[in-house]
Amino acid sequence: MPLTQERKQELITQYQVHGTDTGSADVQIAMMTDRINRLSAHLKGNQNDHSSRRGLLQMIGKRKRLLAYLQQESQDHYQALISRLGIRG
Repeated sequence: MPLTQERKQELITQYQVHGTDTGSADVQIAMMTDRINRLSAHLKGNQNDHSSRRGLLQMIGKRKRLLAYLQQESQDHYQALISRLGIRG
């Protein structure tokens, strides 16, 4: 379930750190969160899709590592991002 080009550009402009930013941790986490949400909705209707479930778990792990990196770099920036994305409780 890849992101469409329009949705990807929308996420980049919404979460970019500076004007030419396309790959910062913020942008990567936002794109992964969007894909995770879409894939979770897919798996609710297709419970036996084990390969997609495995991909979902891999994406969650990668997002978790990126969030740990961001938390290590700047606690305030980390808190702001997770509140904007609505993750982690």
